[in-house]
This record gives sequence, structure tokens and C-alpha cells, in this order.
Amino acid sequence: MQALHFGAGNIGKGFIGKVLNDNGYNICFVDVDEANIRAINRYNEYIVEYLDENRSRTKVASVEALNSQTQKSEVIEAVINADVITTSVGAANLSKIAGLLGQGLMERVNRNRNKLDVIANENAINASSILRTEISRHLSHEQMTKLEVFVGFPNTAIDCLALSREDDKTVPLMEPYYEWVINESEMKNKQASPSSNVKYVKDLRYFIERKLFIVNMGHAAAAYLGRAAQKTTIQDALKNFETKQCVRDAMKESSQYIQKEFCIGPEEAEEFIEEILERFENPRVKDDVLRVGRNPVRKLGEHERLVKPLHEVLKLGGSVENLAVVIAAAFMYSNSNDEEAVRLQRDVKAHGVTITIKKYTNIQNEKVIQEIEKAYHKLQINNGVIT
Repeated sequence: MQALHFGAGNIGKGFIGKVLNDNGYNICFVDVDEANIRAINRYNEYIVEYLDENRSRTKVASVEALNSQTQKSEVIEAVINADVITTSVGAANLSKIAGLLGQGLMERVNRNRNKLDVIANENAINASSILRTEISRHLSHEQMTKLEVFVGFPNTAIDCLALSREDDKTVPLMEPYYEWVINESEMKNKQASPSSNVKYVKDLRYFIERKLFIVNMGHAAAAYLGRAAQKTTIQDALKNFETKQCVRDAMKESSQYIQKEFCIGPEEAEEFIEEILERFENPRVKDDVLRVGRNPVRKLGEHERLVKPLHEVLKLGGSVENLAVVIAAAFMYSNSNDEEAVRLQRDVKAHGVTITIKKYTNIQNEKVIQEIEKAYHKLQINNGVIT
């Protein structure tokens, strides 16, 4: 079995590539980092290191890698011969691989190859659908119609923390926990897809929203509260009892929506939250608050991780006290190397926090805005310390 994976970064090698290899696939990576490509091809294998107590290591083989900029014809042949195609290039980069991938898929279809699934594993909702749309920009309507007879674009929900070793960037550092969920109703050839350590469902919405509004929200909460208190890592931020309790309570507030929407019991929700907090606190992880908190404007969007649950919990008549504190901390977030953070602070300075809150979140509830504003000023006075 042959898997073709676009993106030889930490998620690609340490998560998706490892799972595919465990399922018996040989893997061909497609990337643009020539040093990384050479490192993979040197031995046709690589090491994955886990952030567990023993820092256990495992080998992934047989693998190879191609450069999408200098080996386009080889990539097209790899598309033609693959049993499954996966990606982890970053949602913003899907458009960059769409042209070459679309070309390869059309050539495959013209040669009457077997049906195939292209599975995008990005930190974005319905990433495979996004990739399908990007591919369609490079093909005619007739070509796309023909292609979709043979090619499926099943969406996924993924959850895994992947970092790099500081002394060797080619070695991915993985937390022991991961989740890979695939929408089987969108597949064309499930028989050719991995069966072990992958969950197949007919509806992804629960897994997507649980991750976005509990896991991602809690992660962002720890980053923004940590940054406000001058902490450098998520782990350092959560050593403070009040910060950890605020993150926990914000996750509980957000989970009210998940419980109601998907008929989940409070005990199950609380157990999940404690499991996630334990992952966040892993002492073997150095999770930079600037990495987790980046792009605050996007994360403060009306339908995003911080604000959407607040809107939904308000509809249920629930408390949003801690979500308000987290949103306030996000409006304090500063990072001169983050364009969105610079723009956010510029607007706060020019127009005041109240107008800026309304501009980026579309929150109209005046009582909630006052609550966020009050928390904002309290955090500023106390140098980010929750009291």
C-alpha cells in the first residue's frame, strides 16, 4: 500500500505519517524544505520522539520524499500510483498544492485508476472541502465533474500536539494523545484507507465543535491569560492556581453548549476537560504562549473558539463570567511579530477597548461588553494576575 502525504512537518511525520506507517503503508512525502527532504531520503526512515515519561522513540520506514517545486513530474506520478493521499501543509497553504495535485488527479483519472480519497488534515473546519474548492480553480467544470466520480474529499477532525526538538528539527516531538476522525460518508474508497487508530463517523460536527470550543478555546485561554501575566509557556501559565481555574471554568462554560447541542452528560464533559488540562500541563512540553496565541483577530471572530461559545451559552441562559475574562485577556495580547496582534493593539489604542470589542467580536449584548471591559481593566491594573 502506498500513501502520498503533502507536508513533511511535525504533524505530517509524527502523526499522520506514523499512523499510516503503522497501518502498513509506504509513505512518500511531498514538501518544499530541501534539507528536510534530503534528511528523509538519506536513510528512507525517520525517528519520532514522544513526550511521555520515558521520552520513548520509534522509527518510521519505508519512506521517501519529493520536492514539489523541482520534481513536479515525479509528484504527478506519485499521485497516480497512490492508494490514499493525505495533507498537513497548514490551511493557508492548501491553495499552493492545489494546482499540482489537481494536475496529478486528472492524469490519474485519465488512466482509469482506482477510486481514491484525498484527506486534508489541517487546523481548519472542513479542510478537505477547502482543498477541493482550491483544486476546482485549476480545472474546468467538466474536468472537476469527471474527477469527482473517482476522487473523494472526506473531511476530518484531528487533535494532536506536535513540536520539534530544539537540537534536531527533523525529529518531531509528539504528545502520546491524538485523535484522527474521518467522515466516512464522504469517502470513495474506504477499503484503501487506514483502519487502525482512526475513527470513522458519518457526522463530524460533534468532534469538530468539541475540539474548537473546548480544546482550542482552552488552549487559547491559557495563552492569552499567560501572556497577560508575562508567562512564556502554557505550562508556566497553568502553574498559577487562579489562571488554571479560570481556564477550567471557561472550558466548563463553553461545554454547556456542547452538552446541550450533542446530548452529552456533565460528567462526561468534565472528564474530558480534566483530560485536556492534563495534556496542557505536560511538564515535558514547552508550549510557547506566542505560538498558541498567534492570530488573535481570527480567534476573536464571531464564529471562532472564544466568541461563538459565549454567544451560544448566553442563549441557554448560562454564565459567561470566565469566557469574558479570557476574551478580555485576548484584547490585551501583544506580539510585535504578529501582524494581527499589532493591528488589535493599534485599534485598542486609537478607538478604545469597547469599540474594538464590538468591531472584532460582533458582540451586541451591552451587559456582556461591560463585563469584558471590566475584566480587561482589572487585568491591566493587576499586571495580568487574576484576583
